[in-house]
Amino acid sequence: MVDTDVLIVGAGPVGLTAAAELRRQGVACRVIDRLPARLPYAKAVGVQPRTLEIWDRMGMVRAALEVAVPMRGHLLYDDGVEQDRFEVRLPPEVPYGFAALPQYETERIIEEQFARFGSGIERGTELVGFTQDEDGVVSRIVTASGAEQEVRSRFLIGCDGAHSTVRKGLGLSFEGGAFPEEYMLADVAVDWSLPQGYGIRATHHDEDGRIDDLLVCIPLPGDRRYRMSMLVPPELSASGEGALHDSVAHGLEGGRAPELGHIQAVLDRLSPEPTTASAMRWSSVFRISHRLVDRYSLGRVFVAGDAAHIHPPTGAQGMNTGIQDAYNLAWKLALTLEGVARPRLLDSYDAERRPVGEEVVGRTVKHATQGIRATPDDMTTVMLREAQLLVAYPSSPLVASGDTGSPGPRAGERAPDCAGLLAGVVSTPLRLYDLLRDRGHVLVLYADSADALAWCREAAATGHRLAGDRITAFVVGRDEVTTQSVRQPADPDGLRLPVFRDGAAEFARLYGVEAPTAFLIRPDGYLGARLSPLTASDAASALSDALGRVFRLPQGLGAPREGPAGRGPGVSQGPPTDRGSRSADRVSRPRDGPCRGRQDSCRRRTDRRHESTNGPSGEPQ
Repeated sequence: MVDTDVLIVGAGPVGLTAAAELRRQGVACRVIDRLPARLPYAKAVGVQPRTLEIWDRMGMVRAALEVAVPMRGHLLYDDGVEQDRFEVRLPPEVPYGFAALPQYETERIIEEQFARFGSGIERGTELVGFTQDEDGVVSRIVTASGAEQEVRSRFLIGCDGAHSTVRKGLGLSFEGGAFPEEYMLADVAVDWSLPQGYGIRATHHDEDGRIDDLLVCIPLPGDRRYRMSMLVPPELSASGEGALHDSVAHGLEGGRAPELGHIQAVLDRLSPEPTTASAMRWSSVFRISHRLVDRYSLGRVFVAGDAAHIHPPTGAQGMNTGIQDAYNLAWKLALTLEGVARPRLLDSYDAERRPVGEEVVGRTVKHATQGIRATPDDMTTVMLREAQLLVAYPSSPLVASGDTGSPGPRAGERAPDCAGLLAGVVSTPLRLYDLLRDRGHVLVLYADSADALAWCREAAATGHRLAGDRITAFVVGRDEVTTQSVRQPADPDGLRLPVFRDGAAEFARLYGVEAPTAFLIRPDGYLGARLSPLTASDAASALSDALGRVFRLPQGLGAPREGPAGRGPGVSQGPPTDRGSRSADRVSRPRDGPCRGRQDSCRRRTDRRHESTNGPSGEPQ
């Protein structure tokens, strides 16, 4: 008997993302955090467009948009002279821009999403140790009252930061180093006339051309309020204090907190124009390291976020990379716990996310020491990479080989948004992301003629036959001739396969389609397969291969069996029907969307009744 399906250690943005998505998928989980309350610090501030796309898929982006500050660009000053001013522009089809949001607001928003499913954070509770076996993990925790308890879970996720207890308990290496500089950080208001929505970076160089003074300001919600970082003066140095309890010198340090006068002194030296700082909300001293764990999981235990990778905060990559870690892992855990995942699905978490962490660590170290323009790419590519829109998994075991010669996105790459989709009962055009929101795997079928609709019917029927109600299907048609409702022959209720017209031809342009094509879009918004050209005869084989990389398919279909379902050697999930050993507050996973039967509507009502109610830039990640 287990106490919960998943125990998550750490209630920062990464741990809360994992928890909120798991609960949305109907997975029982507990979140513990050693802190008694959320910290009121604007540590991580930058929110990348890719993170906003994930929050859109989760159904929580609106809350972030209501309080975030749009990032318009950056102003760079050297020795008192403006050197560069650049706008942070993205292609018009990208639905969200760069945003600034203090970490305490990010945590509030995700925690409120988590709470929608009747769940809360167990504050003041600390993990002190754990063991694991074939069937689960036993964690020893100390609660806020000082009582020690054992928690039995099927999986454990360590989102407990740079000094992670989970990482240490697994015995994982965390190779890298630390920058010698120390910084101070403060949340203050100023009265300058610089344009709002711009980050400010001002430096001073010594006689040898080396930076000897630094000021970085990132806008926050409020009137001319910024999160400022700068080199620490000698009297505030907390050198070594952050590494007393382990060898990782990263994050906020102890020691004397900077006062408003320390911040004003730096502004007097480096501000582009005379200004006065006021209304300081908090301040601290911090250090920066760059390290990467040697693997993201071992058995039934995983690490994510700063527990797996730490690096300079240049470009605001850290928190956003961690949020994508958590989202990538959550949908795979949900399928595994439901008993429908193919064997070793969870191995793909390390296979997909560790290369991303390695690239981010290397790039941010380079940018921290040489500047963002050290990368030889054009600025559009640089901005897309900083926005994390170029993250891809071309070598993932989950990605099916297929069409590689078309100009649109390939398998393993992000599925772009597009506008201008029309439907008969909708008076305004829809975005593709509107149709993906709050759904799992989606099969998007492009039809360029009325004749292609027969292929679409067959492909949708094949997808339903292989993955059941875990896949949604709809058609994007080129013109009015193809945008008729298509009867889905595999549906005993006679429901119709929805068809949307590509009214602005954006889908065809952005996806590079010229013939009937199937796009299998994963829950995290990446293409699991791009299949074209296809005929009815080979659609079944191609879709079986693509879906068989994720799902446990009916016997005789899809990828070859690899042994018992689960996560690697020594880990068994039991058969798909093994429901009795799960946590008592495990709830059925709700489904909705096109091609859903009446049984799903009934199941959703049942779910609601039974849901549980329980050198660096100086900018921190």
